[in-house]
Amino acid sequence: MAHHKSALKRIRQSRTRKLYNRTNKKAIREVIKTVRTATSAEAAKELLNKAFSILDRAASRGVIKKNNAANKKSSLAKHVAKLTS
Repeated sequence: MAHHKSALKRIRQSRTRKLYNRTNKKAIREVIKTVRTATSAEAAKELLNKAFSILDRAASRGVIKKNNAANKKSSLAKHVAKLTS
């Protein structure tokens, strides 16, 4: 257990950040799964826009890195393009 006041505060901060990151990463995984399991191309396109929004928001807030978000967006776009062709 921490003995200093600053160490106790750091424990509290890391706990809240952990919860924040966990919920955001869960949202990312869920939206990616919905895009990948979409059967029609129109539904996949609508879900793709939602996924892009969630990924961009997570990257801007520091939950994931910008390149990680870009790679996920690229792979999802390729998947949706395969559905449309």
